[in-house]
Amino acid sequence: MSITQEQRISMDFRVLVEKALRKQELSREECRAVLHCPDRHILTLLAAVYEVRYHFCGNKVHLHMLINAKSGLCPEDCHYCSQSKISTAEIEKYPLVSQQKLLDGAKRAQEARCLRYCIAISTRGATDREIDYIAHSVRRIREEVGIAVCCTVGIISEEKARRLYDAGVEQLNHNLNTSERYYPEICTTHTYQDRVNTLLAARNVGLQLCTGAIFGQGETEEDIIDVALALRELEPQSIPVNFLLSMPGTPFADRNSLRPYDCLRILCLMRFLNPGQEIRVSAGREVHLRSLQPLALYAANSVFVSGYLTTKR
Repeated sequence: MSITQEQRISMDFRVLVEKALRKQELSREECRAVLHCPDRHILTLLAAVYEVRYHFCGNKVHLHMLINAKSGLCPEDCHYCSQSKISTAEIEKYPLVSQQKLLDGAKRAQEARCLRYCIAISTRGATDREIDYIAHSVRRIREEVGIAVCCTVGIISEEKARRLYDAGVEQLNHNLNTSERYYPEICTTHTYQDRVNTLLAARNVGLQLCTGAIFGQGETEEDIIDVALALRELEPQSIPVNFLLSMPGTPFADRNSLRPYDCLRILCLMRFLNPGQEIRVSAGREVHLRSLQPLALYAANSVFVSGYLTTKR
């Protein structure tokens, strides 16, 4: 008796589930199969990936809150970013906020039952003064609030990473953003390897890693697979999955090619390749997933509840 197309697709997805449960890497052909899943079979794909998510992460959803502690004034030329030196976006620009504001944000995050509070600053790499300021703030947060802290402070050395670790920072966020091949198309003032080096420096001093990507920047399907595999190789604790918000005034202002199902396919691929990691559906989820946002949690087990950088969603 012949099997139907639906039965064959379910069988193919079953192979991916079994490989992910054994933490085996998907082949590039299997990665493409996830990204090519027909729209009418998206629910079948989500049901398959949920089995992996539930096995390693259960049903819990981790909440995170971010504060943009220093806005604009960045010397880098990241084409997606409204805070870059080449951006003409109308955003609020300000130096480091007060320690009291950082502390108040941590208290709000705790009240919202967030797992972690993220302090972000716009910079190529935090200066010694900025590292000292953040370290002192984190010590206060750890003593007075007790919430876990993640920092995103640009490209830093092992010595600076150690100062953050000693202050009580739990994770360092530094996204790969895209594949190594495509990276020169989104930024020319630093390299993909600069980002990898920062992550390795952080790991060397004991910091956990939070690193992910931004999708929808004009990358190819192969770039999506490349960065997903690169993240698997790094084995970070957290993987934020961002979808490009096309900001007026940036070189990528006219890029908006993602559909809700595209985002869901990418999230499924990230879970199959990184079965035990915290996968966070992050910037752009409201815009690109729209009414399908709840379906993202079939693959992801973490979300930002508030506190984007220069947008409200």
